[in-house]
Amino acid sequence: MEKIALITDSACDIDDETLRRYSVHVLPFKILYKDREYTDGVDITPQEVYINMKTEIPKSSQPSMEDIEKLYQKLERENYTHAISINISSGISGTVNGMEAISKQFPGIKTFLYDTKSTSVCQGIILKKCGELIERGAGFEEIVKAIPEMKKKIHMYFVFGTLEYAIKGGRIGKISGTIGDVLNIKPIVCFDEEYGQCFTCEKVRGRVKSVNRLIELGEKFTAKNKCDAYVIHGNVEEDALKVCERLRMNPGIKNVHLIGQISAIVGVYCGPGTLGVCYSEI
Repeated sequence: MEKIALITDSACDIDDETLRRYSVHVLPFKILYKDREYTDGVDITPQEVYINMKTEIPKSSQPSMEDIEKLYQKLERENYTHAISINISSGISGTVNGMEAISKQFPGIKTFLYDTKSTSVCQGIILKKCGELIERGAGFEEIVKAIPEMKKKIHMYFVFGTLEYAIKGGRIGKISGTIGDVLNIKPIVCFDEEYGQCFTCEKVRGRVKSVNRLIELGEKFTAKNKCDAYVIHGNVEEDALKVCERLRMNPGIKNVHLIGQISAIVGVYCGPGTLGVCYSEI
């Protein structure tokens, strides 16, 4: 009889209830300052990362091989037969490569590694849907087959408060224009499907217009299919609440979920002031 484990990394953004309900195993990134180190989601919160950015922008490192090995040893002890791992994009992290190397050392646990070519709440939504399928009694192969179709129905957009942190963090991908802040240009940011890196899908001038555009972009999906909307933010809860209110006015949106703060590891590179909306077709 199959016993399926769900695994992700701490870049994943989803509500705590989902993580508890489906017993999700979260591999933490490390948040690195000049004189200290923290474990993402364990001894530092996203809000603390944002506050600290006023004095120092930290670096990060992916989940350690040791942590991954310890997780697989735990799964082995708990008699898991299969594992599904929903990972941050390989275009911005080597996490999936580390997972692959360690999982091969545990042939008794059949593992499916999924490179989302994205991050944050996109990972979370896929995890949630996988958990729902497991709860309904779906088998490993059925779930694995369904995951790429889940991804096709998820559409995520971000706008940064400033480009400063993405540029300094080196994860800016195909977002161009270091003079963007000077001109008050606020790019709408997506992840490309091929490389899983950030790119500018639209350029908007000014904060208000950029936030409006996050909401308008969902209309092309809700006009065709009912959607759930997920809102995340980088220490700008008031803005996120306003976005939620406006999304609820769209009859094509069934549920609006305020996930809250973007995970600390993602926050290191997007910075405070970031807003993200993810549209998930039902």
